[in-house]
Amino acid sequence: MRIGVDIGGTKCAVVLGDENGVAEKIKFNTEDCKTTLERIYDAVGAIGKGDSIGVSSGGPLDERRGVIMSPPNLPGWDNIPITEMLSDKFGVPAYLCNDANASALAEWHYGAGQGTDNMVFLTFGTGLGAGIIMNGGLISGFSGMAGELGHVRLSDSGPIGYGKAGSVEGFCSGSGIRQLGIQMAKEALLLGEIMPYCKSEDDLSSINAKILADAARLGDRTALEVYRISGEALGRALAIVVDLLNPERIIIGSIFTRAEDLLRPHMERTLSCEALSLSLSACKILPSGLGEEIGDYAALSVAYLGDK
Repeated sequence: MRIGVDIGGTKCAVVLGDENGVAEKIKFNTEDCKTTLERIYDAVGAIGKGDSIGVSSGGPLDERRGVIMSPPNLPGWDNIPITEMLSDKFGVPAYLCNDANASALAEWHYGAGQGTDNMVFLTFGTGLGAGIIMNGGLISGFSGMAGELGHVRLSDSGPIGYGKAGSVEGFCSGSGIRQLGIQMAKEALLLGEIMPYCKSEDDLSSINAKILADAARLGDRTALEVYRISGEALGRALAIVVDLLNPERIIIGSIFTRAEDLLRPHMERTLSCEALSLSLSACKILPSGLGEEIGDYAALSVAYLGDK
């Protein structure tokens, strides 16, 4: 049995499992660094003995040294040697992997990537990162920073993601969709339009990807336009992946799994224009097979990868 620790910006989970899946789980809210580390220790101690511990966290981080290095969604987590801390406390090996790479491993072993040798996983959550499996192995790069597709700029202007306006993350993330929604709602309000989810500027702060998706499915013009823009940007980003890596499958998580109906038509139309047809014909694009449980399986997969 192995232990997985999934460290997220708002929630954490500690799971116990084996190659067949998750057997037990303890989850809790992410608080300040000190408090959250104490809760992780308590949960690992309570959940049972494991042969190793895998940690999945947002980056930046140094996988080789096992250090979490000030992720934007984890304020105060500055150069935390998480694997050394866990190993010293529990007497078993511990391993660290960024959440995109860990999720790619999870989908490869347990989810929609099973049976492939070449696949890419895109997070499409609060931010956007990519985990890459090529020729039957994880491609993480020298310092674990391979696959930062979200940092690629698609346009000279646009919503900001990864600190860069017009980036893939700016267009294809929960934060980016929110930015698009707010900007377009402001423009609509100036023209005197009233949207069901935004009747005045007082409502702007409440806009998020889910609210926009719900409005789009009811036919709201502004919300539909937001998802058109995001879907087309996703198609351009996927064309880069298809042309560069020639994967068998691209698997997309989080928001894509919940709003595939709104994103896929625009994504496919753009992708068919942008990608090499031979490479595209060999690639299936699928939503995550693990859904909301992917973080649990991601952390568990890190423990198994580290032991091999």
